[in-house]
Amino acid sequence: MTADFEAQLRAVSLHVTRPRLAVLAALRDHPHSDTETVIALVRAEQPRVSHQTVYDVLRVLTEAGLVRRIQPAGATARYESRVADNHHHVVCRSCHAIADVDCAVGDAPCLTASDDHGFVVDEAEVVYWGTCPGCAAERISQ
Repeated sequence: MTADFEAQLRAVSLHVTRPRLAVLAALRDHPHSDTETVIALVRAEQPRVSHQTVYDVLRVLTEAGLVRRIQPAGATARYESRVADNHHHVVCRSCHAIADVDCAVGDAPCLTASDDHGFVVDEAEVVYWGTCPGCAAERISQ
């Protein structure tokens, strides 16, 4: 899988570095992670990597389009490596768990604006809110 990450980095003219590879691997294995979680995951593999390095890598990868930053209302920013499509998210109001939701209906960007004001719309951001199965079961058992 490292070869895939190396190819992704090279495809966007970024140097292949161990911190970049570690961040991509962390987000592949733990999508929707916040920055502190990414730092902990990277440091488990590379203890000498600084907080600032991880912040910088997340910024560079986001700017390059290899990582997507999402921030549902009232939640901390999260990162994911699923960027090649126009998908959405469902967020638990209790524990803030996040899961991917494929495009609702039709062609991207899934929704047609009632008035696009002349904009060329290429993405729609939809966040579904609710209660995850674990939190729902916990409420029932109480």
